[in-house]
Order: sequence, then C-alpha cells, then structure tokens
Amino acid sequence: MSTINNKTLLTQAGFLELDSQLAIFRQKRDHLITQIEEVALPDENGEDGLATQLKEELEVVNEKITHLEEALVNAEIVTENKNGIIQVGSRVKVAIANGSEKEFNIVSHLESDPAANKISDRSPLGQALMGKKVNDQFNVEAPVGSITYKITAVL
Repeated sequence: MSTINNKTLLTQAGFLELDSQLAIFRQKRDHLITQIEEVALPDENGEDGLATQLKEELEVVNEKITHLEEALVNAEIVTENKNGIIQVGSRVKVAIANGSEKEFNIVSHLESDPAANKISDRSPLGQALMGKKVNDQFNVEAPVGSITYKITAVL
C-alpha cells in the first residue's frame, strides 16, 4: 500500500469507491448469512454441500471486508499537488520514445485500473514517475526492453 506514517494514501475518488465496495460486501455478507441459516439443516450424510460452499464464500467476503475496513480506517486523502512534483493523485502526461503520448493517473494499488490509465504507484512505471517533474526523462524496463519516457505535463 502507498503509506506515509502507516496511513494509506488514497485519492478522494478512490476512497469513495472503496467505501462503496465495503457497503456491497457487507450486504453480500448479510445475504450469505441468511442463506446459510436457511440451508444449515444437515442431511443424513452430515452438513449440506451448499452450506459448506456458502460458508467458504462467507469467509472470503469477511476477509475482503476486513481488508477494506483497514484501508479506510488508515486512509489519508491526498490533496492536490500544486508544486508539480508527481505523487499519488497526480495526473501526468508523458512522451514515449516511439513518438506517442500517454496520460496516466497515479493512484494507490487499491485504486489501480490500467484499462482506465490509473496506474499504481507500486508498478514499475508508477515507481519511476514518483517524485519527478516536467521535463524529467527516465527509462522503465518492460518485457519488450527498456522504454524511455519524458514527462511533458503534470496536470
């Protein structure tokens, strides 16, 4: 997790999304408990297979709830960075050595969504971007080899 003094760094949107996920998992937990209670009567061979499956699913849901609660309790919402130094919450435009340009949002690993150009600060590119500013140039190792990037804007 992106942390400073044991705090999880999250964007405001990321915090709200995790809070929404937590509410959904809590509802799912309540539904699973109800289902387990309905099918918990064992058959002649012992516990019903469906009850066992539901209990396993409940265990997974409870783990997700615990993880989300810990993240939210320890969350620190990042504020807009006005000094141009890239951090969690920054939106960055980079020029790639092949001539193309890409825009990324730097987020915590809990918020990452590469398809939406939200890259984790823990990813190789995210780590390389952290602390940089406009006109900095750097390389990132990728499966296709080393890729050179130049920061053209911190938005």
